[in-house]
Amino acid sequence: METRRDERIHKLTQALKHTDKLHLKDAAQLLGVSEMTIRRDLSECASTVVLLGGYIVSDPKHHVGHYFISDQHGQNAARKQRLAQVAAGLIAENDTVFFDCGTTVPYIIDALPDSLSFTAVCCAMNTFLALKEKPACNVILSGGEFHADNALFTPIGAHSILDDLCPTLAFISAAGIDKDQGATCYNINELAMKHHAMRRARQRILIADSSKYGKVLPARIGELRRFDMLVSDSAPDEALAASMAQQQLALHLPGA
Repeated sequence: METRRDERIHKLTQALKHTDKLHLKDAAQLLGVSEMTIRRDLSECASTVVLLGGYIVSDPKHHVGHYFISDQHGQNAARKQRLAQVAAGLIAENDTVFFDCGTTVPYIIDALPDSLSFTAVCCAMNTFLALKEKPACNVILSGGEFHADNALFTPIGAHSILDDLCPTLAFISAAGIDKDQGATCYNINELAMKHHAMRRARQRILIADSSKYGKVLPARIGELRRFDMLVSDSAPDEALAASMAQQQLALHLPGA
C-alpha cells in the first residue's frame, strides 16, 4: 500500500523529469508540506530522489561507479559539522578559496556567514549548489565532463581555470588518512584537480572527519607532508599522531 511519503516522492520524481533539480523550498510548495517533512522523507530510507546542497535531484545510482555522493551524504554528519566550524574560521574577507568535491565541503560552506565576501573556486555540483546560496560569494565553477557518481566536473583539454588563479586556501577532502599511505580518496578522476589546486594554493588544508583515520582508499592524494594542516573533529590515535608530527602536519580541532 502506497504511503503519503511514497506519494510525495513519486510527485518529486515526476517533477524531476522536466528539470535537473528542484529547490527544497519549491518542492515544499509543490507538495504543500514543510521543508522539514521533505528532509525527513528523504532521510528515512532509500528513494529515487536525494537532497544535495538544498536541491532535490534524481538519485544517480543508475550510473556505474564505486562511490556515490548520495550514499555518503548525511554520513557522520555531526562530525562533519564540528570540523566545518573550524574550517570556516580559516576563511577571511576577500580570500580566494578552492573547495574540493565530496560531502564534507558543503558543511564548511553552510558554516560561513552570509555576509562574508570571498571568491570560491569549485569543481563539483553539490559544492556549487551550496556556494550559490551565499549572497556575498563570487562563485567560479570549473566545467568539463560531468561524473554523476561523485558530482564532479573534470576539464576537457589541457587548460584548467586554476591555471589563471592563485587561491589563498585549498580545501582538499580525503576519505582516508593513514600514517603510511597518507591521504587517499575513492576516485582516480578526483586526483588531477586536487593536485592542481594544491600546487596553486598558498595554503593546503586537508579535511577529513575522524571516521577516516586509518583508512586507505584506492586513489592516493599524497603524503601527509604535502599539506599545511589537517582539520578534523577529534584527535587520531598515537601512531597516526606521531606520523603527522614527523611530517609536520598541524592538526586543527574544535575548541583548540
